[in-house]
Order: sequence, then structure tokens, then C-alpha cells
Amino acid sequence: MNTLLNIIWLVLSGIWLFLGYVLAGVIMCVLIVTIPWGIASFRIAGYALWPFGRTVVQKPTSGAWSFIGNVIWVILAGWWLALEHLVAGVLLCITIIGIPLGIANFKLVPVSLAPLGKEIVDA
Repeated sequence: MNTLLNIIWLVLSGIWLFLGYVLAGVIMCVLIVTIPWGIASFRIAGYALWPFGRTVVQKPTSGAWSFIGNVIWVILAGWWLALEHLVAGVLLCITIIGIPLGIANFKLVPVSLAPLGKEIVDA
């Protein structure tokens, strides 16, 4: 079932979300000082491409630096990635078959706003 959902996700919204995260990661890596945010963006891009069967958990070792980094991330790229998830989620929820995918998009909004201090694990 996860594979089928991932294939439908990939066709309907996964590629566009993946490209948004990759673009954010490239921009962050070009700016050199923001390379840690670029790496986090690439990590979340893989999750946004194939999300079903995996989940995001809080890293137990993340601390104040992750919070500060996430605040900077929201200012630089997080808000427009969250907006991308919201728009895709609303568009997917218009159709019956897209409702589970729209809900998955809404679940990715917090991850897009705060990717630092999070880890992607198999469900």
C-alpha cells in the first residue's frame, strides 16, 4: 500500500515538492554560510519525494542551536516551502483520491518550517 501511495504521490505532487526543496538546498549551499540548512533541505527533499512508510522524529540530541537554526530557516526558505505544501494539500483535497495525499502534505508543513533537529526513520 505504501508503494502505491508513494507512486501516486510522486506523480501528483512529489516531484514539485522535491524540486522546491532541492532549489532551496542549492541556494543555501551557494551562500556557503547556510550550508547546514542546504544539507537539511536535501534530506527533507528525499522525504518529500517518497514519504509513505517513513516518518519524521525529533532528534534527542538537538538543542538550542537547532531552534535558532530553524528560526533562520523560516526566514530564508521555510515559509515558501510551507506555502508550497499548503497549496498542494488544498489542491489534492479537492479530489477524492487526493485526500490522503493532501493530509500528508499538511503533515509536512511543520517539517518544512523546522527541519533542523529532526530525523527521518522508517515507520
